[in-house]
Amino acid sequence: MTIQLRKPTRADTPIRLLTADGLRDALASAPEATRRWLQASGFKAKPHTQSLVPGADGALAEVWAGVGEGDCWQLAALPATLPEGRYAIAPEGLQPDPADAAMAWMLGRYRFARYRPPRKDDATTLALPPSEAARRGLRIAEAIAATRDLVTTPAEHMGPAELADAVRAVARVHGARVREIVGDALLKARLPAIHAVGRASTRAPRLIELNWGDPKHPRLALVGKGVCFDSGGLDLKTASGMRLMKKDMGGAANALALARLVMAEALPLRLQLLIPAVENAVAGNAYRPGDVVATRAGLQVEIGNTDAEGRVILADALALAAESRPALLIDMATLTGAARTALGPALPALFARSTPLARELVDLGLRTGDPLWHMPLWADYHADIESPIADLVNTGKSGMAGAVTAALFLQDFVPAGIEWLHVDLYAWNPDSRPGRPAGGEAQAVRTLLAYLRQRYAPG
Repeated sequence: MTIQLRKPTRADTPIRLLTADGLRDALASAPEATRRWLQASGFKAKPHTQSLVPGADGALAEVWAGVGEGDCWQLAALPATLPEGRYAIAPEGLQPDPADAAMAWMLGRYRFARYRPPRKDDATTLALPPSEAARRGLRIAEAIAATRDLVTTPAEHMGPAELADAVRAVARVHGARVREIVGDALLKARLPAIHAVGRASTRAPRLIELNWGDPKHPRLALVGKGVCFDSGGLDLKTASGMRLMKKDMGGAANALALARLVMAEALPLRLQLLIPAVENAVAGNAYRPGDVVATRAGLQVEIGNTDAEGRVILADALALAAESRPALLIDMATLTGAARTALGPALPALFARSTPLARELVDLGLRTGDPLWHMPLWADYHADIESPIADLVNTGKSGMAGAVTAALFLQDFVPAGIEWLHVDLYAWNPDSRPGRPAGGEAQAVRTLLAYLRQRYAPG
């Protein structure tokens, strides 16, 4: 299953895309045999349905495919259902965006195959005229597939060291520089919060840093939460709560995907990617409820619950990123169950100091089919994370507004004057949809890339 960037030929079976509303007109202009076939087969042009239309010789002559207008996943159901062969989009019918078409086709048969490789990869190819948009769609599909693979890989094979290896692999392709600060070296490097959370694991905690780009360009700092497994620490999660915690490094995987695409598109940015990578484990030296943990920013954090570890490691990484005064600082994290309760698994929560910027991103997400939703940094709730013995506590005083208080906690580590976005995402599909099987997922990456292109490389 591939994309071929070439002009379609007569050897390619045409795929005619149409909406349910456009079916009547399309049937009226179709040959009688085609019309009778489609009516007999019950084709209604519902999204992600198709009908294989035979020719007079009985061979496949064309495909009629129902789509949702403006749906970036229009083609995603086709690669898994069409017979092997060469296909092209028919000039009759809707014309998909080339980037969306390339992405959806390539991801239409995505499967996590590390432990159970597919029996075969059939030769179902789609011809797309060569264009930068189509090439971008292929790059995006590769980045999304890589993100899914990282998130779905079990923690046994995706610990802090393996996550660092994944960053190095991307860096080698794009000529970026990577450094790691590992274990007790975190204390010497003034990253005590990362060390505190990760010290109980036999797999050493670390900060992974990637740098790329021209120093003359605006600095973009990306921070991704890299908790490779979250047991909850001494405040141990339940068995059901722990079941998917291999995905708690989903923020890191998504931030790496965005970094990869920034480099692949050679955006005029000076990129810094920071991933605090830990395993939140239980041992005699685990950090405890009631402990007070120092941070790079000088703020002291009381630990209300060891299962709220993500914001603790992000505190050090955000403070480090802020020291370079980036033009834009974005963090991505599987941070709170409260965000999932409010918005569900498919809609990441977006927090921003700039309301106009947040609204611009929400609109852009709706247009790109990669949504996120603006949530408030409600200052009045800051009292819920104020500690009587330290500067902050890592849990709120109640179960209310948990995503908001977590974002307010992070904001304290980003100095005023720095443009900052916080994305609280799920990084997982609970159910399968065309092009998006159950398992690890990339979220908000396409929207953030589109924004960066629009802001730093318009035209």
